[in-house]
Amino acid sequence: MGLSTHVLDTMHGTPARGMKVALYTTQGDQAQLVKSFVLNQDGRNPDGLLYDAASLQAGTYRLVFDVAGYFKAQGVVLPEPAFLNQVTLDFGVADTSQHYHVPLLVSPWSYSTYRGS
Repeated sequence: MGLSTHVLDTMHGTPARGMKVALYTTQGDQAQLVKSFVLNQDGRNPDGLLYDAASLQAGTYRLVFDVAGYFKAQGVVLPEPAFLNQVTLDFGVADTSQHYHVPLLVSPWSYSTYRGS
């Protein structure tokens, strides 16, 4: 079914338009870049991340969100170093017949995630 993400800027109450994100496959301590992209006006990647059975394999993945870069681009003055620079989410895909949605709710000071639908 596929893999998708969505980021909401909880500081401003808006989608995180323009945030840079990278998707990796992982195996132990090794990570291999699958793709990098910039979120659209809805805080989503319009092309999807992995949307077919051949692309989405059972295994472990990592999403890396450039949180500090995004908030600096929004004009937020952050301390140096920023409290949150990059948010890294490691997660597993066990059943490729299901859809895996990995949302991120983020501010310069906190974040949360969950498995969405």
